[in-house]
Amino acid sequence: MSFAAHLIRPVKGPRRGARLRRPGPPGPYTLLPWLLLGLGAFSDLWQGETPNPWIGGLGLLAFNSLYVSVVFRGFDRRRRGSATSYRLLVAMGAIAFSLAIGYAGNWLLFLPLFSLACGTILRGRWLGAGLIALALCASAVATWRGDHSSESWTIGYGTFISGAVTAAILTLSETVMELRATRQELARSAVEQERLRFSRDLHDLLGHTLSVIVVKSEAARRLAPHDLDAALAQVDDIESVGRQALTEIREAVTGYREVSLATELERACSALTAAGIEPVVHRSGPPLAPGTEALLGWVAREAVTNVVRHSGATRCVLTVGSTPDRARLTVTDDGTGPVDTSGPVGGTGLKGLAERLAAAGGSLESGPGRDGGFSVVAELPYEDAYEGEYEGQGSAAASGDY
Repeated sequence: MSFAAHLIRPVKGPRRGARLRRPGPPGPYTLLPWLLLGLGAFSDLWQGETPNPWIGGLGLLAFNSLYVSVVFRGFDRRRRGSATSYRLLVAMGAIAFSLAIGYAGNWLLFLPLFSLACGTILRGRWLGAGLIALALCASAVATWRGDHSSESWTIGYGTFISGAVTAAILTLSETVMELRATRQELARSAVEQERLRFSRDLHDLLGHTLSVIVVKSEAARRLAPHDLDAALAQVDDIESVGRQALTEIREAVTGYREVSLATELERACSALTAAGIEPVVHRSGPPLAPGTEALLGWVAREAVTNVVRHSGATRCVLTVGSTPDRARLTVTDDGTGPVDTSGPVGGTGLKGLAERLAAAGGSLESGPGRDGGFSVVAELPYEDAYEGEYEGQGSAAASGDY
C-alpha cells in the first residue's frame, strides 16, 4: 500500500449517535475561574475590613474587567501582539500593584492573577524577563507589607509559576494545532503526488502500449492477404503486449512498478520494426543502478512511442552510455514529423519525464537533431549498480551493440 493510500484509507468511525470530539487548545473561558482568587479581597470589602471601600471596589471591578479583556485578547493571535494589548496589560499591572501595596493581605493574590494574564500575552524573551521581574517585585511587596498568611517568597513563587505555566500550556497547544495542520497538508500533498504518479504511469503505459498494438494491427492487416503466418505472428505479439500491459497497469496501481532498460530497448526494437522503422541500439559502459535504469527506460519508451506516432522516420538510433559521473540516453531519428516548439521539452509525456529526471538531479532535452529529424537526450547522475565491482575499469567495462 502506498503512503498516500495509507493516509486516506477508511477507518472505523464512532458508533451511531456518538459525538466525535477532538481535543484542542484551551479557550479563554478556562482562565476565568481563577478570578475566584479575588474572593478574599471581596470578602474584606463586604465585611468592611478594607479602608476606603469605594476605591477598593472600583479597583476590584477595574482589575477584573481588564483581566477578562486581556485573557480574551491573548487567545487571538492577531490581537495578542497589538499595542492595545500591552497598554491594557500595563494598566492591569498598575492596578494590581496599587491594590497589593495599598491593602496587602488577600489583595496580594492579584499579583499571581496579573502574572497569569501576562502569560497569555507575552512570548519569547519578554516572557522570561517579565515574569522574573514580576516575581521579584511581588516578593518585595509581600515582604514590605508582611501581613499575609503565607510567607512572602510564596507570593513571588506563585506569581512566577502562574505566568510560566499558562504560557507553556498555551504555547504547547498552539504547537499541537500547527502540527495537526502540517499533517493534514502533508497528507494532501502525498495524495497529490500519488495522483500525479498514477497519471504519469498510465500515460506512459497506455500511450506506448496502444501505439504498439495499432502498429502491429496495421502490419497484421497488410500481411494477412499474402503471408498468413507472419500476420499470425503479429497477432501473437499483440496478445503478448496486451497481457504485459495488464500486468504493468496492476503494478502501477499498487505502486511497485519497476522498469528495466534492457526490456524497454527490446520492446522499442519490436515496435519500430513493426512500424517499418529500422532500429539501431548502441549500449556501452557498466551496468546502471536500478533507479537510473528505470528512469531511462521510461524515456526510451516515451521517445520511441513519439517516433512511431509522429516522426515518419525510416531509422531510429538509441544510444546508452555513461561518463564517470553521468549516464546518458540519446534517441534520434531521421524523420520529418512535426516537432512541438512550445518549449524546450515538447509533449505531455516528455514534460512529465523532464520533471522526474529533474527531481533525480538529471535533465531531459528534446528538439530538432543536428542532422535533421528529432532528438531526445536524457542524463542522470551516474551510480554503480554494484559498488566497487567496476571501480577503476571506466566505461570500457562493458561495451557492445545490439
